[in-house]
Amino acid sequence: MEIDELDEKAFRNFEGRIVRKDLVNTLKGQINVPTYVLEYLLGKYCSSSDEEVVEAGLQEVKKILSEDYVRPDQIELFKAKVREFGQHRVIDKVKVRLVETEDKYWASLVNLQIEKVNIGEDLVYRYERLLAGGIWAIVDLSYNPTIYHKKELRPFVIEDIKPIQLASGNVITEVKECRGDFTREEWLDLILRSAGLEPNVLSNRLKMLYFARLIPFVENNYNLVELGPRGTGKSYVYRELSPYSILVSGGDVTVASLFVSLSGKGRIGLVGLWDVVAFDEVAGLTRLANPQAINILKDYMESGSFSRGREEITALASLVFVGNINVDIETALRTSHLFIAFPYEMQDLAFLDRFHAYLPGWEFPKMKSDMLTNHYGLVVDYLAEVFKELRKLSFGDAIDQYFELGRALNKRDEKAVRKTVSGFIKLLHPDGEFTREDVELYIRLAIEFRRRIKEQLKRMGGIEYWNSALSFVDKLNGREYIISLPEQRAATLISPDPLPPGTVYTVGLDVESGKYALFRIEVAKMKGNGYTITGAVGRAMKEAVRTSYDYLKSNITKFTIDKSLDDYNVHFQVVNIMQAKEGSQTASAFFVALYSSLMDVPVKPGTVVLGEITIQGGVLPIQDFAECVQLARENGARRVVVPISNSKDIGLLPPELLQGLEISFYSDPRECLIHALEGFG
Repeated sequence: MEIDELDEKAFRNFEGRIVRKDLVNTLKGQINVPTYVLEYLLGKYCSSSDEEVVEAGLQEVKKILSEDYVRPDQIELFKAKVREFGQHRVIDKVKVRLVETEDKYWASLVNLQIEKVNIGEDLVYRYERLLAGGIWAIVDLSYNPTIYHKKELRPFVIEDIKPIQLASGNVITEVKECRGDFTREEWLDLILRSAGLEPNVLSNRLKMLYFARLIPFVENNYNLVELGPRGTGKSYVYRELSPYSILVSGGDVTVASLFVSLSGKGRIGLVGLWDVVAFDEVAGLTRLANPQAINILKDYMESGSFSRGREEITALASLVFVGNINVDIETALRTSHLFIAFPYEMQDLAFLDRFHAYLPGWEFPKMKSDMLTNHYGLVVDYLAEVFKELRKLSFGDAIDQYFELGRALNKRDEKAVRKTVSGFIKLLHPDGEFTREDVELYIRLAIEFRRRIKEQLKRMGGIEYWNSALSFVDKLNGREYIISLPEQRAATLISPDPLPPGTVYTVGLDVESGKYALFRIEVAKMKGNGYTITGAVGRAMKEAVRTSYDYLKSNITKFTIDKSLDDYNVHFQVVNIMQAKEGSQTASAFFVALYSSLMDVPVKPGTVVLGEITIQGGVLPIQDFAECVQLARENGARRVVVPISNSKDIGLLPPELLQGLEISFYSDPRECLIHALEGFG
């Protein structure tokens, strides 16, 4: 490989702390062992720019792995070696559990597949993470054929454990001193290479998104969610990059294992023993999808503490939720929301509101070989120690030097943004040296990540969460910057352009789901008699079509129409933009579309017609006025035509929602046409 300038700087500042990342990838393909275990060994023997030293070290690492690492096909051979020599060193993952009925701790060696291994309580107390998912370690394993337990021979004994750990000394001081030799871009690239990625093939935005995945490692009690396609490396980060992080399968975690007691003696669970607890595949969190678990999660995510009886327990673990969205983002935004991957019971608004950031997993590319670096990076175990030390710092007030947060941010929003900005600064400026431009970049990303959550809450919770226009103000010039989301497209559903006659938008209630949905109604006339309806139309919409058709037919002379409906076959088509199954309260929109088609008069661009008329021309108020107007507004409506009886509800609408929106009220069908159609009246 060709050493570049960044490699040289890395050697100059971190000699003995770096390793060639392609060596890791090579060994990783041969041996299924966590990255930090491989780099622990490679860091000891291969941290050099001398190819001969690297090659010799690589052979030594292979030898150690060959002799001490347990492969599945060598299990019985290793057991025999321990018995033959009385003691043997193995590299394995060690787990411990307390068997209450025996009042005894038993260890298990995962690769060696030995379930009941004797272990002293002193080792269990020294390394409590043995009880919470286990740790990779170099294990001195002995064989004693005289040990029986309940008349069964249990000869294997763990004499000592050395957790896989490289870093020593004051790593944070070392990093602070060395950081000044790197530009911001160089430091960013070095950390990405340390995580195994090649920054030269990534855009600046992608680099920052990858960095955002690391914030839970440096920020206490940080709640992150990332949902997206498979194969983008979501789980890898939390499984491979730090011995202080644990990735748990959603179906395996319980309230007891997460919070309360793993041993039955009041020991704190995962959140007290790990810096990061990541949940793989959120769709499988079935054992947490109950009110008790969700309430405890909410308390912990809000305050970093939870109750156990009368006792309040605090912990510092960050929680990360990763999973897959199985539909494209446009479809998800059009038909539901971006938390759809969670179990239904966990789509609790108060729970979801406690996330500090939502990473757009759909923007990450699927991992390919050209994205993996063959340059040098920090040994991840050393980096993990740096991350752990950075958790003790805080840069939450860095925003205040240059900016103010906008009025739309509530206290929870502000906390989220400050923690994200603090995380970016810790990762990129551990020495505390940063500029206005740096903070502006981080605050823009932090607000974006938080707004993505607010936008989904608005979709799910209605008017309560309407004001999602999160912003910041530059103290230098007083200018306010509202941060938008890349996946948002203004007026994606309601076109701002003129539409053909017979076309109108409306909002109807899907009775089955209890949610409102946006529909586009298209009406065309042709030679014939009567009318037909197409589209996924339920009973309520069929009744609305009949009401509007019969009303116009019986009152056609009142509208000075010189045509007869008997001369036409009218085709009503309902376009279910949001894939709803039904839409009640829509007869007024069908009436407007029918008249528009019959008279070749288009509806005003960006107009949504709400409400219901009766066969006698009465106008009925709409239910949930605020939710209907909100749905129309957030999907691009410029004007909304509403029954006059809903005018009393105008006070329910936030002022921000009314900005740029024209609301017209009608008391009869003719007035509805006046407000909805171009040039009518």
